[in-house]
Amino acid sequence: MYREFAPWFHLLTSPEEYRVEAEFYAQVLTESAQIPLKTILELGSGGGNNASHLKADFELTLVDLSEEMLELSRSLNPECEHIQGDMTTLRLGKEFDAVFVHDAVMYTTTEVDLRAAIETAFEHCKAGGAVLFAPDDVRETFSSTTDHGGHDGDEWSLRYLEWSWDPDPDDETYLVDYAYLLRDADGGVRIEHDRHTCGVFPRAVWLRLLGESGFHAERHEGLEDETGPDIFVGVKPPGGMSW
Repeated sequence: MYREFAPWFHLLTSPEEYRVEAEFYAQVLTESAQIPLKTILELGSGGGNNASHLKADFELTLVDLSEEMLELSRSLNPECEHIQGDMTTLRLGKEFDAVFVHDAVMYTTTEVDLRAAIETAFEHCKAGGAVLFAPDDVRETFSSTTDHGGHDGDEWSLRYLEWSWDPDPDDETYLVDYAYLLRDADGGVRIEHDRHTCGVFPRAVWLRLLGESGFHAERHEGLEDETGPDIFVGVKPPGGMSW
């Protein structure tokens, strides 16, 4: 999805579908932060779908592990800064008013990796600023699901079947299998299978790791039919203070 099929990504999930979700995240960040928000660092920005809406109100720096996805995002968000990097190890040497991590956080598949991603957010967040993590699922709410969809482009078309399932509910991961139908400009159709391993953690783990990293942490309910069931927000203490 993020390399070979990256040019097809906006036919899998279109930027227009993210408007309500992005507005919700912007509202939560703005209301949570203790400083005015102007600059936002997005970790795991993917094809830039959320950024295409957030950029109207904020200066965005977009980071993703996949150079192919960054190239796709540049075509959609040329005014934003794009940086290739891993959310578990990134160190830019600068701070932002807020840090936003959408569903790319699901690819942290161990508690060690999740802690590292949270620590990256802390290192890049200004005092009084806020971070927001929006995982697809937490352990308490995960269930096996299927979904389908897709879009038509000017020349290409894509349809997909998505199947999320957990072969071992006692560990920290689950699987997401995708079946893609890819139709080229000449009408030829091919079928591809794509498997993703994702992390899933209890709410208590999220809140503990955010707190241990230095944030004042809260769980918020997601936006019905638009986001996952939970989002997690951390506020970095003002300089020299502790909670």
